[in-house]
Amino acid sequence: MILHLLPTRTAGAAENMALDFLLLQRYPDAAAARFRHYEWRRQAFTFGYSQKLVDVMAMIQGSGPNALDDSQALERGAYDLCRRPTGGGLVDHRGDWTYALVIPRGHPLEALRAAESYRAIHACIAEALGSQGVPARLEERGRLADDAGDGATRSLIPSVCFQGAEVHDVIHSGSGEKIAGAAQKRNKRGLLFQGSIWRAAAGAAVDWDRFEADFVAGLVRALGVEAERTPWPDLDEDEVSALVEKYSSPEWNEG
Repeated sequence: MILHLLPTRTAGAAENMALDFLLLQRYPDAAAARFRHYEWRRQAFTFGYSQKLVDVMAMIQGSGPNALDDSQALERGAYDLCRRPTGGGLVDHRGDWTYALVIPRGHPLEALRAAESYRAIHACIAEALGSQGVPARLEERGRLADDAGDGATRSLIPSVCFQGAEVHDVIHSGSGEKIAGAAQKRNKRGLLFQGSIWRAAAGAAVDWDRFEADFVAGLVRALGVEAERTPWPDLDEDEVSALVEKYSSPEWNEG
């Protein structure tokens, strides 16, 4: 099996979520694993498939215990807000390093229970950070992830992703602060893994280009594959546009 390393792209939240989903659903080489790191066109939040928009807005607007206290900027439209096709909690993407990994159906890691695949990928992140002197390890206490009936895997993490760590999250060994979290969606085509690494928790000295190379090297070992840099796939532009429109709609985000 090959791990396709896709070019970095910058997009809005709805487009990023649509592209991640289409990498699972419509990738031309269904037998290849695929990985991408991506950036955000505007400052953005995403929230888990099973979360309710009213609860998310309460967290952002300062009325809940996990409030991000940025309501005025969000109301002015300064940030994107989009529901993810995966589970998990509210993620603030204003200071993170974001990636998506798709593992096709039939690969041994794809067949693992959610908690075990979560552990395997996060171990690669901890190792990559450790190579730059970041004291990163996996959290081994807390609740395990489970599978939602709709095919979206819910990581049982706090409502706001980086305000607490759960089992198999990457944490700082010294401070205990959460560094990396993720959520999954599993269907008949494979496993979509959407992950976020909080740069500030990892430390200002991290070279993120080196981190990406080390992370990919870890994935190659964990998956037992070879990596190959690959051009962006030829996705159907009408389908991309339709899915971006869906992910931008009140019907999708209000769920």
